[in-house]
Amino acid sequence: MNLLSTSEITEIMRRWQAQNPQPASELEYKNAFTLLVAVVLSAQATDKSVNIATRPLFEVVDSPEKMLELGEEGLIPYIKSIGLYKNKAKHVIGLSRKLIEDFGGQVPGDRDSLMTLPGVGRKTANVVLNVVFHQPTMPVDTHLLRVAPKIGLAEGKTPEQVEVSLLSRIPAEFLQHAHHWILLHGRYVCTARNPKCQDCLISDLCKRNSDC
Repeated sequence: MNLLSTSEITEIMRRWQAQNPQPASELEYKNAFTLLVAVVLSAQATDKSVNIATRPLFEVVDSPEKMLELGEEGLIPYIKSIGLYKNKAKHVIGLSRKLIEDFGGQVPGDRDSLMTLPGVGRKTANVVLNVVFHQPTMPVDTHLLRVAPKIGLAEGKTPEQVEVSLLSRIPAEFLQHAHHWILLHGRYVCTARNPKCQDCLISDLCKRNSDC
């Protein structure tokens, strides 16, 4: 594994920061609860498909109480276009109920509590902590898992291994936004098929630990 040096990582982060100083989630949401729901719905689905489904949903539902009122049968028509919608509907109603029963209807701001909610794994919890609570977490999705080792930012083969590696190697000043920069790089530049190396902002530093 050919890894980037600390100075190289710093330079990459500075370039991404200059290009996009305040990266934001491409999932549309109104508050902590709607972001949580959107991230749960986004598992094995694109942000675009989730946004199409949640725009009308979040016009009528923006709290766990309203989601419980809507119920599983009421929720399904909104999210039927998203993959695995039946399981996701169960998770969303279940997490809404647990938020009311255990957390006073509020989305908790710590990972352990978030991960007690139905449908919420480590990545989803990290997204909520980063986007809503502005914590320097590292949600590792398929883009980060593929791209971070490929370009030499991190080592590891599992999401948690890559998460730990990134958190230990990226300078603290960049951690708040780092996962968004890497995600966007993987989504739009360092794509799985036909990566746009000719347009890459960091091509002179990339270690290319796999074929480009």
